[in-house]
Amino acid sequence: MVQRSSCIRNLVQSLRAASFSSKLADYRGYTSQAASSLRAASQPSVYSDDEYADVDWDRLGFGLTPADYMYVMRCFKDENFKGGQLSRYGNIELSPSAGVLNYGQGIYEGTKANRTEDGRILLFRPEQNATRMRRGAERMCMPSPSIEQFVDAVKETVLANRRWVPPPGKGSLYVRPLLLGSGPILGLAPAPEYTFLIYASPVRNYFKEGTAPLNLYIDEEFVRASPGGAGGVKTITNYAPVLKAIARAKNRGFSDVLYLDAVNRKYLEEVSSCNIFIVKGKLISTPASNGTILGGVTRKSIIEIARDHGYQVEERAIPVDELVDADEVFCTGTAVGVAPVGSITHENRRIEFKTEGRLVSQELYSTLVGLQTGRIEDKKGWTVEVH
Repeated sequence: MVQRSSCIRNLVQSLRAASFSSKLADYRGYTSQAASSLRAASQPSVYSDDEYADVDWDRLGFGLTPADYMYVMRCFKDENFKGGQLSRYGNIELSPSAGVLNYGQGIYEGTKANRTEDGRILLFRPEQNATRMRRGAERMCMPSPSIEQFVDAVKETVLANRRWVPPPGKGSLYVRPLLLGSGPILGLAPAPEYTFLIYASPVRNYFKEGTAPLNLYIDEEFVRASPGGAGGVKTITNYAPVLKAIARAKNRGFSDVLYLDAVNRKYLEEVSSCNIFIVKGKLISTPASNGTILGGVTRKSIIEIARDHGYQVEERAIPVDELVDADEVFCTGTAVGVAPVGSITHENRRIEFKTEGRLVSQELYSTLVGLQTGRIEDKKGWTVEVH
């Protein structure tokens, strides 16, 4: 009996060893296959020489239509990013205890690539997005790619996905860089590992109204950010908290929410995903970027363009009461471009603004788009050609 038990035990151990060896061989084969697939994915697609992807460009909105490739680069805490590469667009694997999932340690950027009439592809001020990501990373205790790495990665992503850049006048390729605390962490602390990722999607108008004027609602209950918080950086934690306010406003027929400051509840801050400007004659005012609002790249560009056009631009605290005297109001952002505002409702009072005739917002937007699409000569060095 003892001998039989010993034989059975030896047989089980042999089977387990054989099973382990088989699994190890399978794993080695899988990892080799995965590495081979990744190398293959990094090569140009057999379809990438097509002029355009199979998209109905006339029906394009602001929804996710994933392009072919994404860019991924990783590093450990207290190290530098290096060795990024393209792979096919797809899901990524994260630990359940990843810092971004448990503590919201993540930031993102947004920029666009546009096709010119002569077929070139232009980026617009990507180094500004890179600089903003580095500021945000410092605030969120994260390492970040260098400005050169960021811009090169964006260019590489756009080039690989060039067939997804819409025809002139049909939209843009929206490029979304992400910086994530991807390493596992249980206690509240910076993650041990970080992932920089870029994906892209062709888009057109952000709001369902298209280019029609927006109708905004000032929410008295919710605020977007408070002094000392992270409202001035593009952290992912800034956005989920506004979803309830947006949903409530849209259920009442409004386009979006305009938030007031958290302390006095009397000064304009920004809309959920864009900055705001008010116009009175030749004076254009926008809330100062003082740590509670995001310093948008489009915002910064519109300020400079407006001054070039002879307008006086002030960055200051704007009391909500000043809205009644405004000629025009408009919003700016990478996703929205420059969007005119038709009305703002505050305390059950609807204030309407000029939306027809010669509009300051349209004048500035025409210049912005002209630069972004190569129709206007870029004397500022704002555009970067991808080739």
